[in-house]
Amino acid sequence: MTDRLFSDRRDAGRVLAGPFTQTADEEVRRLLRAAASARAGAPPVRTDLAVLRSELVPVRDGVPSDEVPFQIVGDARFVLIGEASHGTHEFYAARARMTRRLIEEKGFVAVAVEADWPDAYQVNRYVRGRGDDASAEEALRGFARFPTWMWRNADVLDFLGWLRERNERLDERARAGFYGLDLYSLHRSADEVVAYLEKVDPGAAARARDRYSCFDHSDGDDGQAYGFAAAFGAGESCERRVIDQLVDLQRNALRYQRAQGLLGEDEFFHAERNAAVVAAAERYYRTMFGGRVSSWNLRDRHMADTLFALSEHLGWQRSEPARIVVWAHNSHLGDSRATEMGARGELNLGRLVREHNRGDCRLIGFTTFAGTVTAADDWGRPAERKNVRPALPGSVEELFHEAGHKEFLVGLTRSAGAADLLRGARLERAIGVVYRPGTERQSHYFQTRLSDQSDAVVHIDETRALESLERTARWERGEAPETYPVAV
Repeated sequence: MTDRLFSDRRDAGRVLAGPFTQTADEEVRRLLRAAASARAGAPPVRTDLAVLRSELVPVRDGVPSDEVPFQIVGDARFVLIGEASHGTHEFYAARARMTRRLIEEKGFVAVAVEADWPDAYQVNRYVRGRGDDASAEEALRGFARFPTWMWRNADVLDFLGWLRERNERLDERARAGFYGLDLYSLHRSADEVVAYLEKVDPGAAARARDRYSCFDHSDGDDGQAYGFAAAFGAGESCERRVIDQLVDLQRNALRYQRAQGLLGEDEFFHAERNAAVVAAAERYYRTMFGGRVSSWNLRDRHMADTLFALSEHLGWQRSEPARIVVWAHNSHLGDSRATEMGARGELNLGRLVREHNRGDCRLIGFTTFAGTVTAADDWGRPAERKNVRPALPGSVEELFHEAGHKEFLVGLTRSAGAADLLRGARLERAIGVVYRPGTERQSHYFQTRLSDQSDAVVHIDETRALESLERTARWERGEAPETYPVAV
């Protein structure tokens, strides 16, 4: 290959070194006419925007017509629908409408969300007609930990009301459920395990209470105090105890499940998942002080394990593969191998689902160019209605904005031109529960190859803030626009 390269260069040098002779005026005119004729006969060069415009699919309120999402989904059992922020109304509303269609017309039986297992399971009991809560709003009160607006908001409330009403028309096994995949609920999950065992095996409940007592010295309910102490050797590590508790529960699975029939199967599964959460949360809080990558990977592996366990449980109950919709942030659901996070060693739920179920899953993302968002200045701070700055040059969002359509879908597995266009590296914005516009490039953008990250993307050019069920005066006031006269 190297020899061939040098040979070509020598040939080119001999041509350029040849004698130069004067060209006649008529010959120049003939060459110019020939060049113009060649340009006229050649197909026009298509710009990036022309390619994108020719293949985008119009949507209304973030949702395309029925046949488009059904073509994208096909027979896939896992449909992962993301969001570019945790506080945008249009993402939540469109995702809920898509999910309704998948449940009603494609036989999906569960929604699994980026939320703690016990909090979501309280909602699951409500929508399946089992819990003590009189309304969807009451069922959502389990989401008491920051950031409450992620699930205690008007769009989720509407969806749960619809799901409860639909389920009431069906028999028990046909009802769709609502489940959490996350691992932050260290203390509440431990309490749920003990509460379950007190009903079926008081002796085992006493043993569980003793094992989990190693967390008692840690203040607060989020596990960080325990993690800090354990990571730096100041206090007892509960690792062995929580694993023993999980194994003990699993060893008695058949005996416990036989007690209550179908309800017993579900309640045991709830208890087992809580015990798994405690074990995963113990590791997570211990590793979060040691490095971001390791704790991120542990969290997303836990979400994948929970999703696969849920699929197996529901499939076994229904004697057929369970089809599940997943709601989480784009950063969890887009394949991390196509992003700069993957280059740093991070994996995520989208990648794990693809690896585990290649061809049996679909990853769908959302993007926006500008608008408002519900977010906080920092973790644990009050929710505010913040202005979202226009997307940065060189970003996916800027390209979509320049397409000139208010909202559209790009199917990256079916639109060859758009897929090629978006296979090159571009910036993509990610806003979580915290938004820091002052450091937006460092805090909220990453490089991605969008065609490899997702199977389809819905772009809504201007979006508005998600409405929490607890709207504060600070949220109502919102941010002043950047052009606001500060010197008055």
